[in-house]
Amino acid sequence: MKTHLIIGASSGIGEALADILRKTGDTVYTTFNTNIPSKTAFAQRLDVMEGDFNPDYLPDVLDGFVYCPGSIDLKAFNKLNKSDFIKDLELQVWGAVYILQKVLSRLKASQQASVVMFSTVAVQTGFNYHSQVAISKGAIEGLTRSLAAEFAPKIRVNAIAPSLTDTPLAARLLNSEQKKIVNADRHPLKRIGSAQDIAQMAAFLLSDNASWLTGQILRVDGGMSTIHS
Repeated sequence: MKTHLIIGASSGIGEALADILRKTGDTVYTTFNTNIPSKTAFAQRLDVMEGDFNPDYLPDVLDGFVYCPGSIDLKAFNKLNKSDFIKDLELQVWGAVYILQKVLSRLKASQQASVVMFSTVAVQTGFNYHSQVAISKGAIEGLTRSLAAEFAPKIRVNAIAPSLTDTPLAARLLNSEQKKIVNADRHPLKRIGSAQDIAQMAAFLLSDNASWLTGQILRVDGGMSTIHS
């Protein structure tokens, strides 16, 4: 059985992933911001923006690390401002770097560790009003490949690039039946992704079944990035 740390596991994809891993018998340590996870005794409150992560509650060996925090701040390019831009980078990029540095020695102590991060379909497929999130997640894709090279062969590093997923993070984009229908129709598979869809891929990447995968950006997007109908 494996031991994992999920940053941001109180809702959405992180919560779904924690449930999947527990059902396989793995031990899951988590962090949360405001909502206390209901199904774990190993949880620490963390505000990524405050940089207050304390790894002392973790075991000496971690087999998996998953960084879930993110934002979807959509706006026209000429509306971008420095303050929002830097906050986005701090949350989505620096937060991952900072916490990964804190737990790296525990990952190196594993026989074969796995790191999973999250990008977005908008990095490789251009969408209106996505410049801010695409910049941050583009940095995550670059970080994924760089760390995969630096940490091989002991630690595998991959990222998942979802399309729009029905989670609390995307709630304002899916807050009416009409929005759900329109967004579902944009995808070749004609539905919006679920937290479970993305969590299943993350669980696979953490498992020994993915032991020959590293440096990859896995597009779990209902065909959005590759199929045009």
